[in-house]
Amino acid sequence: MIIVGICGASGSGKSTLAKRIKDSLACSCAIIGQDCYYRSFPELPLRERMLINYDEPNIFNYEEIIADLKAFQAGKPITKKGYDYANHLRADTDELIDPPEVLIMEGIHMFHDERLCRMMSLKVYMHVDIDICLIRRIKRDIKMRGRSIDNISVQYIETVKPMYEKYIANYINDADFAIMRGGKNKMAIDAISAYLTTKVLAERFENERKAMEAMDSPEEPDSLIDDED
Repeated sequence: MIIVGICGASGSGKSTLAKRIKDSLACSCAIIGQDCYYRSFPELPLRERMLINYDEPNIFNYEEIIADLKAFQAGKPITKKGYDYANHLRADTDELIDPPEVLIMEGIHMFHDERLCRMMSLKVYMHVDIDICLIRRIKRDIKMRGRSIDNISVQYIETVKPMYEKYIANYINDADFAIMRGGKNKMAIDAISAYLTTKVLAERFENERKAMEAMDSPEEPDSLIDDED
């Protein structure tokens, strides 16, 4: 399985890029957002859950992410994870996701955990002006996540911008390359698609070679040794 990591600020176009890459590939591909692995605090009332900093790195359960990736690599399905943004709670399901040939992981702190980075074949950073990201975030959060402009503004000032400056802006140094203008950059999509197609074909060839070798190497019969008196 080939793992692609996409990192960048909220509103930089990570999800859009992931979908465009998936649509361009002629192989099995799955997209998993890092938001699905938020740590959940159901024991807290909603008012307190709203005050949690959801933009700092350790709000994500990296152990769970890595466990799911290892399950995929072992050829096992995983359960589909989810998150309820309105109530700030996990919304996992029992739906199974089979291991794909290409897995795209996207999130604001996708490059924070070194173990996770080492599992990636390709690391992409969305290098988009932070003001543009804010405008996109406002539109998305109002339309898709049921947030008010006041809630978005407070969260941006108190957590989003400080965490971007402290962590997210620096993840560009961990990337294999950076993408300008957001997730609709066709040149970038074509380049990534070509790279992944080559990797997938090479991986298929290697798997077929190993399978042929296994067929051509039957188990050796047990040695026939006469017992000595």
